[in-house]
Amino acid sequence: MITEESVREVIDSARVEDVVGDFVNLRRRGNNYSGLCPFHNEKTPSFNVNPARNIYKCFGCGVGGDPVKFLMELEQLSFPDAIRWIARKYNIKLEETEVSEEVRAELQERDSLLIANDFARKYYAEQLLDTDEGKSIALSYFRARGFRKEAIETFGLGYAPNQRDGLLQAATAAGFGEDQLEKLGLVRNGRDFFRDRVMFTIHNLAGKPIAFAGRILKKDVKAPKYINSPETEVYHKSDVLYGMYQARQAVRKLDNIFMVEGYTDVISLYQSGIRNVVATSGTSLTAGQAKLVKRFTENVTLLYDGDKAGVKAALRGVDVLLSADLNVRVVVLPEGKDPDGYMQEVGVTVFEQYLTDARKDFLFFKADILLEEAGDDVAARSAAIRDISSTLALVTDPLKRAGYLQQFSAKLGIDESLLVGLVNGAIADHRSERKKAAEREQRRQARSSGGTSAPPPPTSEDDWGGLSEPAWLDTSSDDPGPVAAGGAPPPVAGSPAAEPRQPEIGHGHQEQHFVHLLVRDGHKWYDEPTKTTIAGFLTANVADLLGDFDVATYREAVEQVTDHLRSTGGAPDPDWYTRHADERIRQLATEAVTSPYTYSPNWQEKYGLRLSQKMPDENQRLAAELFLRIFRMEKIERKGKENTLLIARYQREGNFEKLKTHMKVQMKLDEMRISLAKELGTVVLSR
Repeated sequence: MITEESVREVIDSARVEDVVGDFVNLRRRGNNYSGLCPFHNEKTPSFNVNPARNIYKCFGCGVGGDPVKFLMELEQLSFPDAIRWIARKYNIKLEETEVSEEVRAELQERDSLLIANDFARKYYAEQLLDTDEGKSIALSYFRARGFRKEAIETFGLGYAPNQRDGLLQAATAAGFGEDQLEKLGLVRNGRDFFRDRVMFTIHNLAGKPIAFAGRILKKDVKAPKYINSPETEVYHKSDVLYGMYQARQAVRKLDNIFMVEGYTDVISLYQSGIRNVVATSGTSLTAGQAKLVKRFTENVTLLYDGDKAGVKAALRGVDVLLSADLNVRVVVLPEGKDPDGYMQEVGVTVFEQYLTDARKDFLFFKADILLEEAGDDVAARSAAIRDISSTLALVTDPLKRAGYLQQFSAKLGIDESLLVGLVNGAIADHRSERKKAAEREQRRQARSSGGTSAPPPPTSEDDWGGLSEPAWLDTSSDDPGPVAAGGAPPPVAGSPAAEPRQPEIGHGHQEQHFVHLLVRDGHKWYDEPTKTTIAGFLTANVADLLGDFDVATYREAVEQVTDHLRSTGGAPDPDWYTRHADERIRQLATEAVTSPYTYSPNWQEKYGLRLSQKMPDENQRLAAELFLRIFRMEKIERKGKENTLLIARYQREGNFEKLKTHMKVQMKLDEMRISLAKELGTVVLSR
């Protein structure tokens, strides 16, 4: 591990204008610099760099922070990798502490596998470019597809010769063990796994080769067209999209990602200037891939061949994208065309215009297909409507779902209340399926471990006033964001107002107290029989409110505790916080240990009767439950006030469509407030 002294030296040495300047064309404006924001698409510079404070800030999309955060966000690096990147830039020698032999062995094993994969990549590239066999067979194929030298190098294309053990001999001569090659799937039973195939390298987000795909060129042979590396310690297929490493910056800048099926489609579009493109490699999409996409954008455009198989492919796996709250659109090419071939036929300009003109919202695309197939058949049409309702149920954003319900009730020719009922039924079905899947996974883990696994922490799915959909309160998709106390906007991550020394902003005091509970009591039992900790209980029941946190530091602390719970199955103890690599979390830990338990200043007056209970150090479970109820009530009340202002605004403007939507949101908010008030024993005033 990198020592704290080295981390501090790197942070003190890093100049934001130097680091950002490697990625953004900056121009001096007085004492500061400005440029086009790399995190969103813009034509007028709103991205500012302040050397005096050593921070960056975009006044267009709101991102901001220090040089380390810039690298972590833009390049998707971990904190240690960002520190190493800056250290290399400034020629700083890092000191690293000793780790356990077990951890060291795991790290060395992973590194050795990545190095072996990189050797294989170089071997395949040499076979492609420097041998007569590679040039005549593989290079001619790539050139026929129009691939230029730059694309071949960028994507790590190569050739596996028709030899029994060419790679094995070369790798062992270079000092690699046969066992390493077998772990990576490069060698099997003393023979090369990839033979007589053109090769495509699969990279991780750091650009390191983690796997390969090989395409056979011979026709009429009894062999699969493509074969891929198996799952390994460095390659988990369900978490990878081909071309994501090459596309990541363009995806973030353009705020959209194109998904195609094949490797060659990605390369062809990329070298023609369409660089925000990745491939699903012909497989159904997974939750891991959806999560990967959402790190860079919320907008996905599926691009598929214009035949029946391509249309059916557009319907496969999209549910997982909708469940991740991604905006999904579809472009189906003219019949018989694939992305690569159609672009070669019509040219880049016409192709790009087609992508714009033919793009269609996925839900309407699916509805049109299902209704067309059903025709006038009543039973088939009913089945189609239920299928559409099931897909609508995956849309978690309440405003987006409300808009769909209005449009689909007219499109389907049924009453909106009936469609709402069908969607609610589908939501319940999805919930039940998720619960059963979680129980099956628990049983599987219990069998594999030879024991019993603890049930997951209780969720707030049916508690706290009926809040059932994560982040459903977020109305920022088409309206101004949440407003903190006094009408001021919430602090932006990286700004001074976002630091823990500013708890008076918005709900900062309550959020600070929430983190203090995690530090001091998170490792204690909330319910010992079910192995549920205080941290497990609190984080599970606040997950849907993280987007409404006012102080970024507190939100990030809760997110890191949640990740720790998921990865280890246990709650971190106080030492985890005090020894954390992030100085802000160490500071929070110090505050939690040294400061007395205090509630928000106005809570005693509002909830005084209930705050007469014993303090948390005497009754952790009751304190956690009471605090959580009040915490949620405060957030809901604020959201209700914001929504009331929007209702008044839309009423003045005569925007009855949005007015109707926000009236529905207000009814839901009021239901939640009343339910929580009953639990707290307080009176709720009507608005």
